[in-house]
This record gives sequence, C-alpha cells and structure tokens, in this order.
Amino acid sequence: MPDGKRMKPLHAPKVAHQDQKFLNSVPARPIRILGEYIHPLVQLKNEGIGDTIVMFGSARIESHETAQARYTRLKRRKIGKLSEAQLSKHRAALRNAKSSLEMSRYYEEARELARRITSWAMSLGDNPRRFVICSGGGPGIMEAANLGAAEAGGKSIGLSIQLPHEQRPNDYISPELSFMFHYFFMRKLWFSQLAKALIVFPGGYGTMDELWEMLTLMQTGKLQRRNLILIYGRKYWDRVLDWKHMLRCGTIDKHEYGLLEFADTVDQAFERVRNGLEMHHMKPDALLQ
Repeated sequence: MPDGKRMKPLHAPKVAHQDQKFLNSVPARPIRILGEYIHPLVQLKNEGIGDTIVMFGSARIESHETAQARYTRLKRRKIGKLSEAQLSKHRAALRNAKSSLEMSRYYEEARELARRITSWAMSLGDNPRRFVICSGGGPGIMEAANLGAAEAGGKSIGLSIQLPHEQRPNDYISPELSFMFHYFFMRKLWFSQLAKALIVFPGGYGTMDELWEMLTLMQTGKLQRRNLILIYGRKYWDRVLDWKHMLRCGTIDKHEYGLLEFADTVDQAFERVRNGLEMHHMKPDALLQ
C-alpha cells in the first residue's frame, strides 16, 4: 500500500439489524413477524393496558353529520336541466345518500357505547387500565369507537393494517397506542389475545372475517368461552346471516349458538357487556402484568 496506509473499503459493511435491504428481504420475514409481536407487547405494557374490548364494523359507515350533509346537498340540487343519463346518476346517488344516512345511526351508537364503556372502565382504576377500547384503526365504526373513548377522556387502541387502498389511522386513537401491521395474522393475534369482549356492528367482509375468527377460536377452546361476542343491530344482521337456520340444520349446536348475544340499543349493549365482564373478567389478564 502507498506510504503504508490502508485503503478505505468502498462499501462499509452494515450490521444486520441496520441493513434495511436485508430486513425487507424474504429470508428476514421471521424477524419482521416477531417485530409485529414484540413492539405492541412492549408498548401495551408501557401504557399499563390490562385487557381490551374490541369493536368492529364497516369502515364505510359515516357520522350522522357527514351523511346528512351529503343527503341534503343532493336533495337540494336543481335537476330541471339534467339529461336522462345525468338524472339517473343523480337518483342513484340520492338513494345511496339516503341509505348512508340511515346507516349513520350505527356510527353514533358505536360512539356512545364506546364512551360509556370507557367511562365505566376508568372507574375501575388505571393500574392496570381495564377494558380499553380497541378498533381496527380506520374510519367508519372504527373511528366512532376511538372517538367515543376519547370523549370519555380515556385511551384507546388502533390496530391499523397496510392495504393497497391506503387508509391512515383515524385521528382519535391514542398516539402511543396506534399500531400499523403488515401481516394480517399478527394483527388478528392482538385483536384476540387481550379481548374480553367483541362488539360487532354492521359491516362487510372484513367485519365478518374477524367475527368468524373469534367464534372459531372460542368454539375450539383457543379463547375462553366466557368471552363475550355481542352482535349489534339485529335488523341488519338477521338479513345477512340466519343464525337459527344454522342451528336447525345442525351445523352448530345450542351451546355454540349460545356464544352469541344480541343488542339493538346502546343501553342493552352496555348492560350486557358490563354484566358479562363483571361476572367473568374482573381479574386482569396475566400477559401484560
């Protein structure tokens, strides 16, 4: 070497945990999966979370205020000079807006239920924090749940997921309890592992996916059968799913049908949730203690 000096390497090597290319590679997938378990675990412990109440429902259900404003705007639109095609499009938009306005009751009821559960849970103390509202982190019923908890002055959790149609976490999640997942199964683990109750508002594929997951875990004893699954809104759900037909056909038995409870008002839902928790779950979960 000239003058006895060592040449500097053209590319300094990185330690593995600082090598982003490696961490994003297929061989490093187990590390990423582990990260989606350990990071929430540490943060939930740091925030003193004891257990959760999970609230699911459609991301497409809007607040009453938002739905009313769109319906009113369309209703007031002057249609005299519209073409036949434009008129047909307007009528379809008006029907959709009317439906959204009717469904907005569930946003407001999820908001109020989350507020009441949080107020009651806060009366139990904060060491640990009991029955913390947990949502999927997005808009719609998820937003309503986090908003209701915030209005009660409590913390709430948002378990968001990276999707092709990117949706950001809603504004009402406690920042220190807002998590973003890449792997659906790790997100499902955190939904189920700490939940003492699942409240299922009207929703679509995603809502039903989580409902079936929880029911199957309870049916097979992977989750406690004393956990509560509350179906909110019989008018909607009875047209989507005929639970009693499953029972009549023998594809579920009476005990499995009995895993479900139903409610149509905030008062009913709150009483059933509180009674179930007081009966079976006043001792905090051991995982985060």
